[in-house]
Amino acid sequence: MPSVPLSETVAALMPRARTELAELVSYASVADWRQFPRSESEKAAGWVADALRAEGFQEVALLDTPDGTQSVYGVLPGPAGAPTVLLYAHYDVQPPLDESAWLSPPFELTERDGRWYGRGAADCKGGVLMHLTALRALREQGGVPVTVKVVVEGSEEQGTGGLERYAEEHPDLLTADAIVIGDAGNFRVGLPTVTSSLRGMVKLDVRVATLEGNLHSGQFGGAAPDALAALIRMLDSLRDASGATTIDGLDGSGSWTGLTYPEEDFRRDAKVLDGVELVGTGSVADRIWARPSVTVLGIDAPPVVGATPSVQAAAGAQVSVRVPPGVTADHAAQALTAHLLKAAPWGARVEVTQSGIGQPFQADTTSPAYSAMADAMREAYGQDLAIAGQGGSIPLCNTLGTLYPQAEILLIGLSEPEAQIHAVNESVSPQELERLALAEAVFLQRYAASKAPAAG
Repeated sequence: MPSVPLSETVAALMPRARTELAELVSYASVADWRQFPRSESEKAAGWVADALRAEGFQEVALLDTPDGTQSVYGVLPGPAGAPTVLLYAHYDVQPPLDESAWLSPPFELTERDGRWYGRGAADCKGGVLMHLTALRALREQGGVPVTVKVVVEGSEEQGTGGLERYAEEHPDLLTADAIVIGDAGNFRVGLPTVTSSLRGMVKLDVRVATLEGNLHSGQFGGAAPDALAALIRMLDSLRDASGATTIDGLDGSGSWTGLTYPEEDFRRDAKVLDGVELVGTGSVADRIWARPSVTVLGIDAPPVVGATPSVQAAAGAQVSVRVPPGVTADHAAQALTAHLLKAAPWGARVEVTQSGIGQPFQADTTSPAYSAMADAMREAYGQDLAIAGQGGSIPLCNTLGTLYPQAEILLIGLSEPEAQIHAVNESVSPQELERLALAEAVFLQRYAASKAPAAG
C-alpha cells in the first residue's frame, strides 16, 4: 500500500496544475476563425497532445474532424482485463466578449480572491487539468487501474458537431465501459454533484428583407415596411407576457423532480438586478432544466453610433433554443423555423438557416459507475453526492450514448455558478479542481474494483 494518502498526492500536484493551466489558458483557442486565428487552436491542441505523450499515452493523434477543427485523442493501456474509461474535455473556449470588462487579461491566468481567472479556466481547460492530475496521482500511487482513453474536443463551444461526426465515422475509436464527461459542474462550490440531464440546443440564423434598399424615414416612413421592425415582432412572438418561451409545437410544461433551486439563490447566481423579475413560470429548476428556453444571441442592425434616419431594408438575428430531454433537437429546429416563418408580418421575406444543433441527454443514475462515483465524491468532499440537471448542452453526450448504449456516462466538472463560464471574468476554484481530481482518481480505483472478476 502507498505510504502517502492519495489526497496528499493530489495536493502536491496542484502547483504543477496551476502552471500548466496558465499555459493552456494563454492560447486564444476560440474555434471561430472569423474572430481568432486558427493557429491559436492548433497550439492548444498541440499542447494537449504533448501532455498526453508525456504521461505515457499511446496512439496520440490530432483528429481532423469534419468541421475543420482538431480533437486530441490518446490511449493509456491498463492492466489486462481492466475496464476502459473514456475521459472527455474540450480545449476550445468562448470568445472573451468585452475584454475591457475583465479585471485581468482573459488569456492570462490570474489569481484573485482565492480563484484563478481566465477564459477557459473552468470551461473546459480546467477539465483537461482535472483529468491529467487524477491520472498523475494514480501513477505516483502505483499505477492507473483501468485502460484510459482521453478525447479533448476542439469545437464544443461552436456546436458545429465535428467530433460527433468523426465518432460516427469511426465508431470503434471511443468505445468504453464508462465515460466521464468533465464539462459540467457542482451545484455549489463544495457540494459534489453529478449532472443527470442536459438540454440540447438549436441555433438558427434568421434574415428578414422588405425593401430593395434603405429609405429615408421622413419621406417613406409610415408606409414602407421596416425589416428591423418585422424582425422585432417575430422575436417578441417567441415569449409570452411572463417571459416564458412559447414556440408553436414545442411543449413548455415540463417539471423537474430532483434537486431544488431556490429562487433567491438563482437571483444571486445570475446577478439579477434589484427589482427585476425572473421570467417564466413554475420552479426555477423547471424553467432551466426541464423546459425549452429561447434566447436571441445577436441581432444584425445598425448600431446607435452612426445610425441614420432610415427605414431598414434588411435585418437579421441568431436565435437559439435549449431543448429538454424528451424532445429531439431536430423537432425543436423544425418548430422554431415554422414559428418564425409564420410570425413574419407584412409579407416580409424570411430566410432561416440552421447554424448549430445538439441533442438533449438523460443519464442512467442507477448504474454501477454512479455508485462508484458517489463513493469517490463522498471520500473527496466528505458529504453525499447530489444529482442535478444542467440547462447547457454537450452535444457529444447523445452521440456517445447512441454509439455505445452499454457505456455508463457521468458528467462532472468545474463549472459551478461562481465560475461564470461564458461571461467576463470566468474563473475556477483551485479547491474544486483539487477535490474533483481526487474524486476522479478514487472513482477510477473503485470502478476498476467493481469490474474485477470475483475470486473463487
